[in-house]
Amino acid sequence: MLNRLLFQRIDNSPLIIFRIFFGILVSLECFGAIGTGWVKRNLIDPKYTFPFIDFEFLQPLPGYGMYFYFGIMGLLGIFIAIGLKYRASIITFTVLWTVTYLMQKTAYNNHYYLLILISFAMCFFPAERYRSLDVKINPKLECNSMYSYVKWLIILQLFIVYVYASIAKMYGDWLDFSTIEVLMRSKKNYWLVGEILQEPWIHSIIGTVGILFDLLIVPALLWKPTRKIAFFTSIFFHIFNSIIFQIGIFPYLSIAFSVFFFDPETIRKIFFKTKAPFAASYTSMPNYGNTLILGASLYFIIQLILPIRHHAIKDDVLWTEEGHRMSWRMMLRSRHGKGTFKAIETTTKQVFIIDPKEYVTRAQERKIFAYPDFAWQFAQYLKKEFAEKNMNVSVHLENSKISINRKPHESFINSKTDLAAEPWYRTKHHEWILPSSYSKLKK
Repeated sequence: MLNRLLFQRIDNSPLIIFRIFFGILVSLECFGAIGTGWVKRNLIDPKYTFPFIDFEFLQPLPGYGMYFYFGIMGLLGIFIAIGLKYRASIITFTVLWTVTYLMQKTAYNNHYYLLILISFAMCFFPAERYRSLDVKINPKLECNSMYSYVKWLIILQLFIVYVYASIAKMYGDWLDFSTIEVLMRSKKNYWLVGEILQEPWIHSIIGTVGILFDLLIVPALLWKPTRKIAFFTSIFFHIFNSIIFQIGIFPYLSIAFSVFFFDPETIRKIFFKTKAPFAASYTSMPNYGNTLILGASLYFIIQLILPIRHHAIKDDVLWTEEGHRMSWRMMLRSRHGKGTFKAIETTTKQVFIIDPKEYVTRAQERKIFAYPDFAWQFAQYLKKEFAEKNMNVSVHLENSKISINRKPHESFINSKTDLAAEPWYRTKHHEWILPSSYSKLKK
């Protein structure tokens, strides 16, 4: 049964058209990051980019180097789409995109992480075997079939993403739609729909549909009787997200995934009418079959554990943010923090009140008061800055308070803690984060 599920030969039209969509979209994402100023705001202007902890060695290229960096990624997207040096192009893109993801987290988005996972998978898929320049150069590469595991690995990855996203929404502030209300406040001035988006009944619809869509969309696309309805619902849902939340290519990439749910022959007839039908469906395990099963099993075990790791960490992830990233916890909260950073020279006890604007951008300033890892990293950064002036300092965040989903501010970080001297734990709670009042937040 498993062999038939994974190693049946099927028409490769879904993979080929997805490669084309994927390449075009990632190219637009990279060139768009330059054109919209994203690269400048997040990688060129900041003095310090707040990389993922343990990846501080990944720093932006000097000067305008990051423009060239993103230009290269955009060009690689075009190469992927047209199938030119596909294997080298997709591997290089995956590495470059992953480095960019780890290089900064001020503009963190779960979708950026998803793109890493999909790009990584595409490195192993034979997506260049039809309608590619690689085939034009070497006709022996041409093939009109693929193993069915390509389809099922993508579908399983999407199922994990959507189901975890749905489960994460099943908490107080989403279920009473107050989170939706907060999300929609910034959309009030949108043309035509801005005022409607402020209506409580709209919040109820968005909140309910958000849970149900994420929970049911993959099964509905898999089941033939509901497939077309689910497909058109998916188009509406993702275009709505694109217009309202302006989250780049990812709504369109999500729509592109739909090709894996339809019968390959249907995809062939729509996109590749001159392609010969693949009728000789058969099961044949490749010589790497056992390695694939083992590798895929380990990969998906990690994918199942990562999103729930916060349950093994003390206190609530909504409050501490410990275990939040790479967990498909999307659009669940709005965080606003305040406080005062102080650097105290350890010998003279001279106190320096820190003006964050001298060190970080406006977007980063919002983060250092509201997110514990940003506060910790900022303290490490300040300690190094003072060390360059031959001063050894302790760094404290005083009067630290945060508000989640516009609830009243609560005390957040212990002001007695020298953040610059504290270690960072990857899988353990940091006791300098004060206990949460989460029971209040859910009211």
